[in-house]
Amino acid sequence: MFEKFGLFINGTWRQAAGGASASVFSPVTEQPLGAAPQAAMEDTEAALAAAENGFAAWRRTSAFTRADALHRIADEMIARAEEAARMISSETGKPLAQAQREWGLSVDQFRWYAEEARRIYGRIVESRVPGGRFEIHLEPVGIVAAFTAWNFPAALIARKVAPALAAGCAVVVRPSGQTPGTAMVMVDCIRAGGLPDGTVNLVVGPTGNTYAPIMASKAVRKVSLTGSTRVGQQMIRDAADTMKKVSMELGGNAPCIIYDDADLEAALDVCVPTKFANCGQVCVTPDRFYVHESRHDAFVEGFVKRAGKIKLGDGLDESVGMGPLINAGRLKEIEATVESAVNAGAKIATGGQRPAEFNSGHFFEPTVLIDVTDDMKAMAEENFGPIAAIAPFSSDDEAIERANATDMGLAAYAFTGSPARARRTVEELKSGMVGINSFALAACEAPFGGTKFSGMGREGGAEGIGDYLDVKLSQNVF
Repeated sequence: MFEKFGLFINGTWRQAAGGASASVFSPVTEQPLGAAPQAAMEDTEAALAAAENGFAAWRRTSAFTRADALHRIADEMIARAEEAARMISSETGKPLAQAQREWGLSVDQFRWYAEEARRIYGRIVESRVPGGRFEIHLEPVGIVAAFTAWNFPAALIARKVAPALAAGCAVVVRPSGQTPGTAMVMVDCIRAGGLPDGTVNLVVGPTGNTYAPIMASKAVRKVSLTGSTRVGQQMIRDAADTMKKVSMELGGNAPCIIYDDADLEAALDVCVPTKFANCGQVCVTPDRFYVHESRHDAFVEGFVKRAGKIKLGDGLDESVGMGPLINAGRLKEIEATVESAVNAGAKIATGGQRPAEFNSGHFFEPTVLIDVTDDMKAMAEENFGPIAAIAPFSSDDEAIERANATDMGLAAYAFTGSPARARRTVEELKSGMVGINSFALAACEAPFGGTKFSGMGREGGAEGIGDYLDVKLSQNVF
């Protein structure tokens, strides 16, 4: 499955030095999908050296030429959409329709930043010195290291690589070892853009052979991570040694407030499929549902009814609505979270166990927990799985206070029919993103990112390219 690709270094696909490889397993069958090359230290060092040469050429390429290249990449991605979606579904287990949507969102990133490349504007400020003026220049930061997670193996790469290339940077991509094939397909599409050799490189392999030399390299001037808060904290410490710029999208634990004036049916119609998309393994998925006490029972009833209609199975089957968790470790974590809640007094309204009809795969039923309290793990921590924890509230102040009672601040949601209530909620929720009557936060034209322990920096929108640019000031007197 991965044999025609490998590592991508200096414009060429190659196998790892020494020939090391590791199996990549299907979360559906638990059988190997194939073996992916595992980079040796010398492979990563070769990628870094190639990136230096690639950057020297790419930074001098005009913005209009860079834009044309990004459009060519998007064209190639569209041509290979079916191949890419099947790879995403095979590696993650997510339903094919969700994989297709992810690839489409990835194409959008390259289209958007192709145009942003043409709009990297400096400015002129008149100086107090007679005959002088200040010129503010925006320059590419340099070599970028992009570290991505497995849950959105295409979109997370696109969010980093597209703005980096638009800015004039070179990139070394290091994807999750659980989803290397998707990264390979995307990088092969990037190859079709006709970039200078070394501008984009791909290494896959163990931390000691990939992460360590990248973080130690003074040539790498910026790192971008999508991953856990724990990994992000370590990366910040490691980046300090060489003063790298960092941006990171980390964990979440999104609250969703259902006010008493919400359109309940409309809310349920979007809450349920959003909660169980990608088996709940989405950083911005709603985990904690705070429902006004007057609507609580009806909301639970509607949630359970809709969850019961979701078909589990192989994501490559177009009739399937939810696939498996990514691996056995996640499955055990979800089982432990449900067990802990039940032992503390919560009740399972639906789901709560592995489905009996599957003999293999990391499947877990869509689960709804009620009678949960805010100190239970299901509420207090991101569950990153198919668990919806639902609790009642009595006042707006209570709902907002409970929603904010977390170290995380990535996304938050509320459903209401009142514009005034919506404005107040947006103002008071401590989160990088807030959805009102909507979960559609991930778009190329909008800045995506969090606050507090959920990270720093933004991906997407006009703001996204700023993380890949340095500001230079010149004072000119004539």
